[in-house]
Amino acid sequence: ALVDSLLGVDEVAGFTPLWHVVARARRLIPQVRLHGFSTVAFAELLPALEDVPDLELTIVGEPAAYSEAVDAPLIQVSTSEPGDGASTDWFDLGISVSVAGEDVPLAPLIEALARGHEHLILDSGTWFSLDRPELETLRLLVEEARSLQDKPTDPLRISVVHAGLWEELAALGVVEQQSARWSQTVGALLDLDSMEPAEVPDGLDATLRPYQVDGFRWLSLLWDTGLGGVLADDMGLGKTLQMLAMIVRAHERGELDDPVLVVAPTSVLSTWQSEAARFAPGLRTVVVDRTRAKAKQGLEETIDGAQVVITSYAVARIDEAVFRSRPWGAVVLDEAQFVKNHQAKTYQAVRRLTARAKFAITGTPLENSLMDLWSLLSIVAPGLHPRPALFKDQWAKPIENGGDAERLAALRRRIRPLMLRRTKEAVATELPPKMEQVLTVDLHPRHRAVYDRHLQRERQRLLGLIDDINGNRIAILRALTVLRQMSLDPSLVDESYAGLASSAKVDALVEQLVELAEEGHRALVFSQFTGFLSIVRARLDAEGIAYEYLDGSTRNRADRIAAFREGTAPVFLISLKAGGFGLTLTEADYVFVLDPWWNPAAEAQAIDRTHRIGQTRPVNVYRMVSRDTIEEKVVALQERKRDLFARVVDEGGALSASLTADDLRELLAR
Repeated sequence: ALVDSLLGVDEVAGFTPLWHVVARARRLIPQVRLHGFSTVAFAELLPALEDVPDLELTIVGEPAAYSEAVDAPLIQVSTSEPGDGASTDWFDLGISVSVAGEDVPLAPLIEALARGHEHLILDSGTWFSLDRPELETLRLLVEEARSLQDKPTDPLRISVVHAGLWEELAALGVVEQQSARWSQTVGALLDLDSMEPAEVPDGLDATLRPYQVDGFRWLSLLWDTGLGGVLADDMGLGKTLQMLAMIVRAHERGELDDPVLVVAPTSVLSTWQSEAARFAPGLRTVVVDRTRAKAKQGLEETIDGAQVVITSYAVARIDEAVFRSRPWGAVVLDEAQFVKNHQAKTYQAVRRLTARAKFAITGTPLENSLMDLWSLLSIVAPGLHPRPALFKDQWAKPIENGGDAERLAALRRRIRPLMLRRTKEAVATELPPKMEQVLTVDLHPRHRAVYDRHLQRERQRLLGLIDDINGNRIAILRALTVLRQMSLDPSLVDESYAGLASSAKVDALVEQLVELAEEGHRALVFSQFTGFLSIVRARLDAEGIAYEYLDGSTRNRADRIAAFREGTAPVFLISLKAGGFGLTLTEADYVFVLDPWWNPAAEAQAIDRTHRIGQTRPVNVYRMVSRDTIEEKVVALQERKRDLFARVVDEGGALSASLTADDLRELLAR
């Protein structure tokens, strides 16, 4: 009878924790211990239970006076100077939440949100719904802030490099208090117009374009606040000049107590030296292109009185201890993609250098995966994402593998204050157009037979290695390289094939070059393989076509570049590794890429040797691809890898990851 009475009360019948079903009949559970929000719901049943006949209700103690807070939670954030002698680069981060005038403890709130709870009950009995988007955003931001600490129990702290994170926290609620130093620095990073713009220094012997003035002012702001950054302008927009302008300003203001160290590829050292002499004649520049052991002279003696010291990545790596033995005013990493591997010795060497600020200059801050970008940011803003494994789990994997659009948008917001990128299409509208097309070439029948035979053999071998792609990476890349060489000329793999058949790709190239030379055009011809360039050279010699040549073994590099720029040879043969960056060759208006590589950034670097400021003629780019070979698959893969760069850096396109097992299977597909 009691059960029937209770079931007759709708509120009691609907309270599921009291009931279970036995033989299709509802039965009371003899003893129930309630937790969480169930206690609130049960407290609301008490008046109805008191009216049930034949029910003896015993209440021990005072029932809690539960009440719902319907107003939106108030979130307050603050920053203050650290009070325990912590690094002056960090600030204490305060976050408080209140509802209906009551404080909400942060730790239980974040835990409840993480567990997916729908409500939170305060000790006073006040409860409120957690189904609010701003609270979920708060949880994600707090967890991100916690990941920056050395220990989970450490108080929340934030650095100026986390301006993007602060901006999102502040947008959630009310900024209760800000350190004056924090407010000034972060405010300037988030709104460049909030500070007096830096004036272009008198000692700069150049007229900056408007976007270059903006870049100079951004670099100067970072310098003034003691921060580093990534200048990631498109290739050919004058990144070196913008950096020199910042250095000249610092020198004129008496702020270069120590020289600026520029680390660049060996092939670019002379470019830095000549541009510094041309645009910043008031700076004393010293090139350190040999190790101290070879030079037989100490570093201090070599650089005495210099404001700018220019060295190569190789010398910086070998003489790491020497360069670490003294502080630097700033460290500038040109073509910074050279330090994209955070496990390499070169990366470790430059990261350990001591400087007021570090800057990375590169048109390709991301080549293969988001870990490339992490490497650069960990050097110029080491506190932004301190641990690579955590960055990989929290950012790289969700974005690259899962296409997580929200994480991608959040990452762009995080890096925005510390990376500046402008494209040629946006800021150099006076540049002539660049037309790109794929020129497909059919292999000679005898060449085709050899290629197909090798493809069958390599496919079987590679498919057996793919399951352990990391352990077999060297063998896989070697096999793929053989197939790429086979697509060009079998003699590159086996000399016994020399003379088997003329290279259809060389035939097509020479036909194009003859016509272009007659029309007064000049062309850059790139290949990754110096062996194939040698085959092209022999053919050009036979045809009587004049050319210049540059590869990694060329000793008189500057002379060869000058000979092309000042001469009349219609062709410049260049190995991609030796001449894919650091050159300005606007004398040419045609570019031929003889062998595609799955890193599209390397090709883009090469093409932009001629499509850059100073070019007055339309630039035509031909990617020569052998039909029905691995080269066609590489071109398709390039498009997907281009998407990752565009999505993260240029904010457009679709998404892709780095080279995977599925990519390799596609490359080997019939």
